Amino acid sequence: QVQLVESGGGLVQAGASLKVSCVASGLPFSSYTMGWFRQAPGKKRQFVAGITWSGGSTNYADSVKGRFTISRDNAKNTVYLQMNSLKLEDTAVYTCAADSSGRWVPEDGYDYWGQGTQVTVSS
Repeated sequence: QVQLVESGGGLVQAGASLKVSCVASGLPFSSYTMGWFRQAPGKKRQFVAGITWSGGSTNYADSVKGRFTISRDNAKNTVYLQMNSLKLEDTAVYTCAADSSGRWVPEDGYDYWGQGTQVTVSS
C-alpha cells in the first residue's frame, strides 16, 4: 500500500521560513518524480515544485521561484519543500505527489497523492 505522509506545516508570519516534508512508503521512491502542489481555499490546486528521481532536475511555479526549494533524500524516502520569504498568498494546503513516468507530467498524471499539510501565513 502506497502512502505519502506530509508534515511540517503550521502558522508563520509573513517573511518567515518553513520546511515541509513528505515521507513515502510502499513504492520504489528513488524511481519516482516527486511534486509539491497547493490548494488555497476556494481555489484550484496548483503545481508548486517538482524534482526528478535523482534530484538532478527541478521545476518551479513562477510564483515561488527564488523563494522555495525542493529537495529529496532517497535514503530516507523523503521529499522536502523549503519555503522562504513566505507571503500571505502562500497560505494553502500543501500536498506531495509521486509520478512514475520519468518525465514532467501535468497534475492529473501523478500516480499517488498525500493528504496534505496546512501552511498558514499571517501578517
